[in-house]
Amino acid sequence: MTDSFSFSLAATDGAARTGHISTPKGEIRTPAFMPVGTAATVKAMLPEHVRATGADIVLGNTYHLMLRPTAERVAKLGGLHKFMNWPRPILTDSGGFQVMSLSKLRKLTEDGVAFQSHIDGSKHMLTPERSIEIQCLLGSDIQMQLDECPAIPIEHDDARASMLLSARWAERSKRAFEEMSEPGQALFGIVQGANYEDLRRESLQRLMEIDFPGYSVGGLAVGEGREEMFRVLEFTTPHMPKAKPRYLMGVGKPTDIVGAVARGIDMFDCVAPTRSGRHGQAWTKSGAINIKNAKYADDPTPLDPESDCPASRDYSKAYIHHLFRAGEYLAPMLLTWHNLQYYQDLMAEMRAAIRAGEFDAFVKKFKADTNEDLV
Repeated sequence: MTDSFSFSLAATDGAARTGHISTPKGEIRTPAFMPVGTAATVKAMLPEHVRATGADIVLGNTYHLMLRPTAERVAKLGGLHKFMNWPRPILTDSGGFQVMSLSKLRKLTEDGVAFQSHIDGSKHMLTPERSIEIQCLLGSDIQMQLDECPAIPIEHDDARASMLLSARWAERSKRAFEEMSEPGQALFGIVQGANYEDLRRESLQRLMEIDFPGYSVGGLAVGEGREEMFRVLEFTTPHMPKAKPRYLMGVGKPTDIVGAVARGIDMFDCVAPTRSGRHGQAWTKSGAINIKNAKYADDPTPLDPESDCPASRDYSKAYIHHLFRAGEYLAPMLLTWHNLQYYQDLMAEMRAAIRAGEFDAFVKKFKADTNEDLV
């Protein structure tokens, strides 16, 4: 166990990388997928089951936790790790994306974002300093600067103004973090600039001058499409520091993740496996299926007979189909568990392929098995 934050690369294969992040709460094997625990829980999952899938780290949401139960209450109760019974690393976002997307009444200024809670209409102000204060009260191991995440498409001048605001907020976030953080915690900067190469390069350069221990690529997976997302990564990741972790925020489906790893990304988070699991979609080695479809009513086979996960191995498709049709709570629990296991197995397979220098072969097999195009 270490008392500081560090990142080391173990192997590369083309642009794909594998290594590990060290934190006082444990190591994170990369490429890493972080299950999303929005309100201090990965929906429909026990923490020990999340860990059993192979997850080294989970994500908590600053916006939701600041509103309920409040960061101050979590701090009084011993911090987020103790509160949610997850003693391993936790990453928190800044809250900015949710403020922009969930609050109908909000006002963006140089100082920050004034908004009304989607829960009770109460008024709040989220500044770079307040975002860091909340994340430090929660006690998260990896924290995010406050940024603005504009939708794509956006005009170049508007995208640059937004990027520069995020860069100024990055400086303020760093100063606040230096004052409030504990040893071993880390703050990541967020590269913005929409889908403009010059703006992404300028944003990255400004963040590197501030100097963060890790860098995130933000402003993607907002409806621009997979091909455009990959295009942005192709002109962004080659310029990111090789000795620091690279995190693609809010991504994604398995094909998105494989394609992004091929383009040099190390960390991911997405609600896809948990949200899909609650609605009847299962990710499998041959692609996604909808377990609610009638054809599974008489299917005695499990989702993955070779899996170590009980949800994947010990229950038939017919049984899970029945549970969804009957509206039983166990249905989303089993399918969420299975999906998270699928995602963690996918990450483990990529780490092994990169170490073995066989990542291209892995990608070819993945494309053939899932009938997906990685562009």
